[in-house]
Amino acid sequence: MKGGVTLFACICAAATESEVRHCVRSGARSVEEIGDACGAGSGCGSCLNTLDVLLVTTSAPTDLDGLAASA
Repeated sequence: MKGGVTLFACICAAATESEVRHCVRSGARSVEEIGDACGAGSGCGSCLNTLDVLLVTTSAPTDLDGLAASA
């Protein structure tokens, strides 16, 4: 949740960006493993690019870490 707004990474699974980042910090190392952990990416597939971004920014933090991956 950022500024009182929930940012969803995956609408199909109602998985937030925060939940996806938690999955990565807990050991998920691929989009498939994120899906196994929280269901994100296992529905229509429109979030796969967002999940990729969250995976990279969470596992290899940069100056962009913490920014919303979705508009």
